[in-house]
Amino acid sequence: MVMKSFRGNTPQIGDRVWIDDSAVVIGDVIIGEDSSVWPLVAIRGDMHRIRIGARTSIQDNSCLHITHASAYKPDGHPLTIGDDVTVGHMAMLHGCTIGSKILIGMGTTILDGAVVEDEVIIGAGSLVPQGKRLESGFLYMGSPVKQARPLSEKEIEYFQYAGLNYVKLKDEYLAEKERFDQKTD
Repeated sequence: MVMKSFRGNTPQIGDRVWIDDSAVVIGDVIIGEDSSVWPLVAIRGDMHRIRIGARTSIQDNSCLHITHASAYKPDGHPLTIGDDVTVGHMAMLHGCTIGSKILIGMGTTILDGAVVEDEVIIGAGSLVPQGKRLESGFLYMGSPVKQARPLSEKEIEYFQYAGLNYVKLKDEYLAEKERFDQKTD
């Protein structure tokens, strides 16, 4: 993995976090315990902060960035992601707020100032426009995203399964890395 400090901010990584060797993490970034960052992910907290909660999985080729402060947006927008979030492959999260127990489908884009409340599923390939708020307890789909229907009890239960499944998988990766490192010492 590539970890870089920027403007005096160094990424802070929680306990038992897996970050793939091909991922890049820069600047004012905090990643919570038991989270995972998979191949070719870019997390760039260079001009604002990025906070990622516990047991959150950022899947392959995703891009996480912020909105910097400027005359156009004096406070900018940090990127905040809660606990037990699964971010699907090739997602783009930019200066938005993501609650906890969320499933973000593959190829989804969530733009500046958008807020996704807890317990939401966003279908693959969706676009969440700037400033849009997604209410808790619903499936959203489309480009631009629209509320499709309430989540079922089974879908709500799936959030815990998905989070724990990726914790288990990243633990396997950590154990494999430890075995490899011991063999090469």
